[in-house]
Amino acid sequence: MQEMTLPEIAIPYITLPPTADELPSDDGIPMETGQHRIQMNLLIETLEQHWADRDDFFAGGNMFIYFSPQQVRDYDYRGPDVFVALDVPRHPVRKSWVVWQEGKGPDVIIELISESTAAFDKREKKRIYQNRLRVPEYFWYDPLNGDWAGFALREGRYVPIEPDAHGRLLSQQLQLTLVRWQGVHNFIEATWLRWATLDGTLLPTSPERAEQERIRAEQERIRAEQERIRAEQERIRAEQERVRADAVTQHAATLEAALARYREQFGELPGLDA
Repeated sequence: MQEMTLPEIAIPYITLPPTADELPSDDGIPMETGQHRIQMNLLIETLEQHWADRDDFFAGGNMFIYFSPQQVRDYDYRGPDVFVALDVPRHPVRKSWVVWQEGKGPDVIIELISESTAAFDKREKKRIYQNRLRVPEYFWYDPLNGDWAGFALREGRYVPIEPDAHGRLLSQQLQLTLVRWQGVHNFIEATWLRWATLDGTLLPTSPERAEQERIRAEQERIRAEQERIRAEQERIRAEQERVRADAVTQHAATLEAALARYREQFGELPGLDA
């Protein structure tokens, strides 16, 4: 989200510090490109799905963050493209993130930069997130050229997060990694910034999750069919064993009957006397 200084949205009649309901929440400025918007949604939605059973976080995007009442006086509104706050209620609808209401700032911020915003995001916003908001981790990514970097707050200063052996940037706060993934998302072939688990598994999108469910269902169907075939084969083997056993019994009975008839006519067979 771009910076703004628009006096027409001034709010002179409220008492400081104001609440989220009293503060401006939209600057009316769209994201740099449609790809930036899709990238923002990709990061937020996959994280929310991955943590679907958690109620102790909030993931937002393109929202104002108010960290000082002085911002309100100066009409100085900051809007990270993606941010995650931990240990907060997940579900309340939020128009913006107001630090003095929430009790804390974000734990992770990601700015989706472009040629026109890169200098500001890399210097001024980085300085604000380090010195004013004290955001533990700050990342930036350019969806159009793949430029990225990550920083972790150490003793009040941002230090670079070095890529691991697999080229991933680790978020210690979220215990996830950020990876640059080449592929098709939303019908666009590009290099996308995505979350992955520590073992490298991508957090799936809704279509990917549906495809995984389809594959699992198909695998389960195949396993069930194989089990049915094994059971049928076992039934056939048991039937064959029964038939063989019946045949042996029948053959023995036939021989015994023939021997009995012989004895009636001729007596005991030679050599069978006691």
